[in-house]
Amino acid sequence: MRTRTLGGRLEVSAIGLGCMGMSQSYQPIPDRADMLQLLRAAVDRGITFFDTAQSYGPLTNEELVGEGLAEVRDQVVIATKFGFDVASGEVRGLDSRPATIRSSVDASLRRLRADHIDLLYQHRVDPDVPIEDVAGTVGELVEAGKVRFFGLSEAGAGTIRRAHAVHLLTAVQSEYSLWWREPEVSVLPTIRELGIGLVPFSPLGKGFLTGTIDETTPLAADDFRSTLPRFTDQTARRSNQAFVELIRRIADRHDATPAQVALAWVLAQGDDIVPIPGTTKLHRLEENIAATELELTAEDFAAIEDAGLQAVGDRYSEAHERLIDR
Repeated sequence: MRTRTLGGRLEVSAIGLGCMGMSQSYQPIPDRADMLQLLRAAVDRGITFFDTAQSYGPLTNEELVGEGLAEVRDQVVIATKFGFDVASGEVRGLDSRPATIRSSVDASLRRLRADHIDLLYQHRVDPDVPIEDVAGTVGELVEAGKVRFFGLSEAGAGTIRRAHAVHLLTAVQSEYSLWWREPEVSVLPTIRELGIGLVPFSPLGKGFLTGTIDETTPLAADDFRSTLPRFTDQTARRSNQAFVELIRRIADRHDATPAQVALAWVLAQGDDIVPIPGTTKLHRLEENIAATELELTAEDFAAIEDAGLQAVGDRYSEAHERLIDR
């Protein structure tokens, strides 16, 4: 497995593993024992970067990741996130008050069976708490040895600058893929100016870019995607098949899969980018890993740019969009 360095200081595998779907959002939720095996299989295949959060489950995903990686803790990088009120065992809104950050980090360390967190993100920007206070609190946790590096998730360029001025950011996590390129407008230029890495989540468009979803594919009522306009609007699903058709043509030229082309495109956007595709299946994990060896051609990139595709349908519901910092 090739490696990349986030923020000039944190070396990780060229792709990581997003672990959220092992505990929530994509139905059916898999067997826990199977997911423990998958985590260990990922390590065996060279993945060293694992992404979780307090709110996944909630709480249970950190426990899963902690147990699955306990025996190889010194060989892997674990990223987790604070920023939601999960004290009751349910997600009850944003909370990045300094006291909450401190107590929640201690709780995360217990669930992760670890004495430190490698990369700690604020999950969503809390408008009620100045980002300077957040960064300062994380800086204190770094000094205490409980956290190694600081990151933000779904933060806007202005917030990134303010946080970085207080405590150096190592990574910013944002959705980024062939059908969501908004980070290129201001986030990516800003973090490159500041020397911060990008960690794209949903690099496969929440599964859409794999070519396994079309307008007839049913989604369970408790599947997270059943709340997203791009998946609930049949016109959007039909229109967005243009992305799949394009990357499938490119995949055929390389004897690859659409998922591998979509990941290879993200990887090719810079060595400071480390995507974290999620999966609960071993064959998909191996498919994703193989994308790190796929080199797209100038003709491939030109075909993508010349197509000028724009995704149809909103990315999130209105309620979810209100949590995104601009």
